[in-house]
Amino acid sequence: MADIKSTGGSAQAIAVSALRANQARMRIIAENLANANSTSRTAGGDPYRRQAPVFQPTKVDGGGMGVKMARVEPDKSDFKSDYEPGNPSADAKGYVKLPNVDPLVEALDMREAQRAYEANLNVIETMRAMDMRTLDLLKR
Repeated sequence: MADIKSTGGSAQAIAVSALRANQARMRIIAENLANANSTSRTAGGDPYRRQAPVFQPTKVDGGGMGVKMARVEPDKSDFKSDYEPGNPSADAKGYVKLPNVDPLVEALDMREAQRAYEANLNVIETMRAMDMRTLDLLKR
């Protein structure tokens, strides 16, 4: 019986760590989307640079391996540019640098993070249901 409890506790801790990691991932994606159309405040300056979460494995209660967001790194891909000579953010040639954020990619990443979040919620709900069923069987 102790083995079942320790396995369940570990599985739940793993699912909780994944919930937290995906929640952090969704916050970063939301920040990227919010800044997708921003420009530099200075002429010829760099606009918002897309941020990307970096995950790493971590030990969780119960002895299992979960996941956590270790850090956030800037995306090194090139900025887009548009010819807008009247824009205060334009460089000497009239080009405005735009963020390297693709809203379609961000939307797909958000959907993936939401699905992973939902899957981990289902793990927790299933474990609770299994615990309740086990208690019901023990009462008989």
